[in-house]
Amino acid sequence: MSVDTSPGVPGGPGARAGGNRTGVIHDLGYQRYDGPRLGRRRIIAALTWHSFRAAFGFGRGPKAKIMPVIAILALCLPAVINAFAMSQGNAQLVNYDVYNATLRILIMTLFVAVQAPELVSRDIRSRVLPLYFSRPIRSGDYPLAKYLAFTAACLVMMEVPLLVLYGGSIANVHGGAAVWAQTRALIPGLLIGLMWSVVLAAISLFLASLTGRRAFATGTVAIFFLLTFTLAEILLQVEHQNVIDHAQPANGPLAAPTASLAEKVSGLFSPFTLFDGVGRWLGGTTPSLLVPKPGGFGAVYALVLVAITVACLAGLFTRYNRKARMS
Repeated sequence: MSVDTSPGVPGGPGARAGGNRTGVIHDLGYQRYDGPRLGRRRIIAALTWHSFRAAFGFGRGPKAKIMPVIAILALCLPAVINAFAMSQGNAQLVNYDVYNATLRILIMTLFVAVQAPELVSRDIRSRVLPLYFSRPIRSGDYPLAKYLAFTAACLVMMEVPLLVLYGGSIANVHGGAAVWAQTRALIPGLLIGLMWSVVLAAISLFLASLTGRRAFATGTVAIFFLLTFTLAEILLQVEHQNVIDHAQPANGPLAAPTASLAEKVSGLFSPFTLFDGVGRWLGGTTPSLLVPKPGGFGAVYALVLVAITVACLAGLFTRYNRKARMS
């Protein structure tokens, strides 16, 4: 319903002061919503589902789906190659716990750098946060929904290649014992994938939420992961070379090098080396390309990883709590 008070209409601004003050009421056909009010929980669920779909480009044009599709296909490629090799009688090429470490680091860095801003930066730049917070949700519900959605998206990226690897492996083995051995090896790999997803989602969403400019957000996330990983790898290589040099006797065979404390500490500077250290500390047996076996120092890796995750989540929730107060 609306009242027309335009100039030239009796009662409008163009009418004389002493004239009849009348109005024209137009029925625009609007009706009040008298259906069920589903409340806060359903709002969170709807926002989580919408954000999960947005992480893979659903609901948008074909260009938005190119990067997620290429990323997951690239991650599945080692599993497909492994299945083909095993069908030719070769041994298993890819392990569940480390998968293909270099490829996984590269692809997941690209994925979170490109898709995390899609979930949070776009809303900041479009200034639609007041619309979200005008609904019956709390200030923490918005970042919670985004975090759950992006963690689930990262889980898809991490776990689908492992399931493809598992399917290809059991298709080429015979006997219940061999299938059970593959299943036991898969479970730690899935747990490591969960660890990656929980941490990567927290870090990338926090960094992406610092700016509404998507290009800046993507650059910030990518630079953080690549720079910290490069720093950790340089320190690890330098310290490892020092260990080898000190293990070299003046005359005689080379003694087996033992990882030094400095070499183990070098792995604390990147989330990816932290993942590797925690995985090996919890019983991973696959030789690592990133850090030496941490031994008792593995608890420090786990504590640092938990601290980073909690700090990023606290920063994410604090930022949107302030946004809600400003709305």
